[in-house]
Formats: sequence, C-alpha cells, structure tokens
Amino acid sequence: MNILTLNCHAWLEDRQQEKIDSIVERIASEEYDIIALQEVNQHKEAPLIDGLIRENNFAYVLVERLKEQGVDYYMTWDFAHYGYDIYEEGVAILSRTPFVSTESFFVSQTIDPNDYKSRKIVKAVVDGMDAPTAIYSCHLGWWHDADEPVRHQLDELLRRVEDDDRALLLGDFNNDAFIRGEGYDYLIEHGLQDLFHLATEREGDATVQGKIAGWDENKQALRIDLMLTNAPIHVSRHAVVFDGENGPIVSDHAGVEATAFWR
Repeated sequence: MNILTLNCHAWLEDRQQEKIDSIVERIASEEYDIIALQEVNQHKEAPLIDGLIRENNFAYVLVERLKEQGVDYYMTWDFAHYGYDIYEEGVAILSRTPFVSTESFFVSQTIDPNDYKSRKIVKAVVDGMDAPTAIYSCHLGWWHDADEPVRHQLDELLRRVEDDDRALLLGDFNNDAFIRGEGYDYLIEHGLQDLFHLATEREGDATVQGKIAGWDENKQALRIDLMLTNAPIHVSRHAVVFDGENGPIVSDHAGVEATAFWR
C-alpha cells in the first residue's frame, strides 16, 4: 500500500493554485491508496454541497481535480475549530477504495470550535489494503501547552486505537521526534511503531524547517509529520516529499509518503 500524509496549510499559501496543481499531479502519478490531510480548510460562508462539505473545501477541490484526470478517491472530512476567523479547519482522509466506516471524535479537553486548540480526529476503516485497516488523520497539540496539554489528547487517541487490529496513525502530531522524553516518546512507549524507523529505505527526515504557526520561536528542523502503527508491518520505503527536493514546496510542512504491507 502507498500512503501519503500532508499538512496542507490550505488557502494560506502564496501561489495556492499552482501548489494545488503540484499536489494533484503527484497524487495522480503515485496513486496513493490512502492520503491523510491536515489543515484542510474551507471558508465558513462558502455554499454547502454535501453534509459539512463546502464547495471550497480543500480536500474536495483536490478530489474533483483528480476526478478530471480519471483518478477517483473517496473522501471523509470534519472540522475541529475556526482558523483565522474565516475558515473551518479540519482533517481529511482520501481512499482509492470505499470506506467500511467513518467517524470523527474530539481528543482535546475543549470542544469549542472558536478555540483553535480544539482538536478532532477523523477515522476511516478501509478494506482492500492487505487487510482491513483503521486510518486516523491526526492534528494534535503541543507537549508544553498548559491550557490544552497534549498528553490528554494522546491518551484519548491511544484508547481508541486499542480496539483496532491494524491501525495507521498519520498526520501532524506537533511533537518532534528529534526531542527525547516528550510526546513522540510517549506514543512509542505506549506501543506504537514509527514507519520511519521500520523502513528499509529512507529519504529525508525533517518535515518542518524553522518558524511556522504554532512554532513561532522555532529555529530548528522538526520531524512532526509522522506515520505510526500498532501492528506488524513491512515498510520498504519512507520518504519526505514536497520539500523542494522531492517535489516542490506546497505548504509550510513537507509531506511524508511510504510504501508498506501488513505482515
């Protein structure tokens, strides 16, 4: 199975349409089985077209553009909070095969959409990926946040995963894998494995360079966009993409792709 995760920074990028073209081109070329997207924004006043989805939902725009190229994806999305006062910001999962089930749930203590620290996960169960697989698209908080401590969010996420035989947790975890003793280690110590470390072949590591929203004082390279699992898996390749070397920059985050199969 081929997998991609990307924090899109949707509708906040310069040359946004050009960057959409680049994302669509890579997806159409690689034909990922599963795609997890974060910071998938839609303008809160745009017309609704299907349930919660508005016509400028970033994931929906990608799906429609891919459809024009004969590449079809199923999509699920939900939003956790308002961003920059005008966007409904959420997370999405795209799949080449139909969803067996989908759901979304808060992992944060606050569930107020007016609080940008409100965090919601989207989960989809997908068959046809060697075995039924639970996919989680995650956008979590920060380890040292006194108002909304991420340990609570991690515990809620781990509790959900306990019921899954095979799960992939994909996304922007906002916890740097280069830092010891914080959120990343907490997840690994509680039984998750990092596809980065399992991979036979690795290309790149960091997914953020320098200062971005939420890391306003950062001056270092960060590896916060992760692919984790709770089950035995063989990973032939793990690569950073959309970083200016392996594909053009399309966001303030690079993406991560992997090729893997369940053992």
